[in-house]
Amino acid sequence: MCGGRMEDIPCSRVGHIYRKYVPYKVPGGVSLARNLKRVAEVWMDEYAEFIYQRRPEYRHLSAGDMTVQKELRNRLSCRSFKWFMDEVAWDLPKHYPPVEPPAGAWGEIRNAGSNMCLESKHVVSGSPIRLENCVKGRGEVSWSHGQVFTFGWREDIRVGDPMHTKKVCFDAISHNSPVTLYDCHGMKGNQLWRYRKDRSLFHPVSNSCMDSSPSERRIFMSTCDPSSPSQQWLFERTNATVLDHFNSGTN
Repeated sequence: MCGGRMEDIPCSRVGHIYRKYVPYKVPGGVSLARNLKRVAEVWMDEYAEFIYQRRPEYRHLSAGDMTVQKELRNRLSCRSFKWFMDEVAWDLPKHYPPVEPPAGAWGEIRNAGSNMCLESKHVVSGSPIRLENCVKGRGEVSWSHGQVFTFGWREDIRVGDPMHTKKVCFDAISHNSPVTLYDCHGMKGNQLWRYRKDRSLFHPVSNSCMDSSPSERRIFMSTCDPSSPSQQWLFERTNATVLDHFNSGTN
């Protein structure tokens, strides 16, 4: 934006050696949010509004005096942030859209046969998805528990509600494999799912469907059987238009 350049050096390596203690004081509270707002206000122009849409609490946060920083940008005749997005980071919205596209389905995922719900007790990569008694049946109503999932615009299933998803996704390796959480990579593959009209969760890579064993509380992949209640899943909320768009690319 100001006449400099960034170089991508594929063979470069960056290392970080962590100390056993921090020899300086780390600011607490809203320091990080304050710094992010300062960056947005000085450099992002109208794009700062996207920050406030995702983080409404930043809008009225005091960012301090930014006169010196804005004068520096003006003195260097820096280009607009729109120029940066159009000419430098033109592919960024494809992977990180400024406005989060609507999800296809979200909330609890209840099995039609057992009336039990999918649950992620440990939100860490490698942990299995289990079948448990539904939280709503236990008198809990919070959206922060481990039975809230989002089938989002990347066509993967993530832990959390649409505005607060975690970076772990439903992942399956092959036919008969368990369904586990794995770090989201956004490359579809093992993390690509289809929620079909017969209420099955189809996994194109393994050409199989998500199945369940209520007695063992296991979730695993199996040969698709539209008549099997153990393979029928009910999302708490769905967006039919988005789901139709997801499924339009399938045979």
